[in-house]
Amino acid sequence: MIPTTEQRAEIEANKKRYEELKAAGQGQAPRALPGPTARDGAPIAERAILARETIPGGWYWTIRLARGDALRIVNRSGHSSVSLLAWSSADPSERLNHADTIKVQWTASLRKGRVILSDMGRVLFSMIEDTSGAHDTLAGGSNAATNKARYGSVATRNTRDNFILAAGKLGLDRRDVMPCISFFAPVSVDAAGRFAWDAGRCSAGDFIDLRAEMDVLVALSNCPHPLDPATVYAPQPVDVICYAPEPAGADDLCRTASAEAIRAFENNARLSNRAAR
Repeated sequence: MIPTTEQRAEIEANKKRYEELKAAGQGQAPRALPGPTARDGAPIAERAILARETIPGGWYWTIRLARGDALRIVNRSGHSSVSLLAWSSADPSERLNHADTIKVQWTASLRKGRVILSDMGRVLFSMIEDTSGAHDTLAGGSNAATNKARYGSVATRNTRDNFILAAGKLGLDRRDVMPCISFFAPVSVDAAGRFAWDAGRCSAGDFIDLRAEMDVLVALSNCPHPLDPATVYAPQPVDVICYAPEPAGADDLCRTASAEAIRAFENNARLSNRAAR
């Protein structure tokens, strides 16, 4: 379908308005984001650890996190990709929204200092530590079709099916499985809008720490990313550590990094105030 003159004018007007809003949003950011966390940085005190788990290659894992708890995901081999879904424990119809996470923060790049948003404009997670910044918010996780295209007819586990199983364990079903965010997936977009994979951005020992900003249900899938060029299906185990981080202060980076983040945390506060009545 070829757009009419009126439709092209409307598209250009919308694009111009988007660019204006983007410039305004980025110009209001009061704080610059820091560089990556050192791989030997941010040690977790043993007394702060609440639970540990290893997710075998190709498998999934679920957990219920209380507000204020943190989850560290460790890419021990440097060759793993871990996809995330999350829902509000109080009302699972509120869930991770990868599109709003991108749009509200005016960037598809997730790293330390960013937040992960729900479809209700609230913060599910703060990214309080991150060693790589190599995370994908655009391409999504693997499914049976992408695995078959990459690895042939050999039986392999995939992220879509893992999330359906994980949802069942959490009392949800396949209707509750939405687009995911994938960590340790070094996807970028070139000038022509094509996806590129830069394996050099991930290394053994990379980790990311997510602090829950509300009570959440979490599902993780440890399967190769659909854009990973490796032709052999050989996912490696990853480690997860649930721990109690230091409480966030008024000057917390994630809470103050942008006007949009400030408003999202205000939405969280309104929710907490209603629940306390």
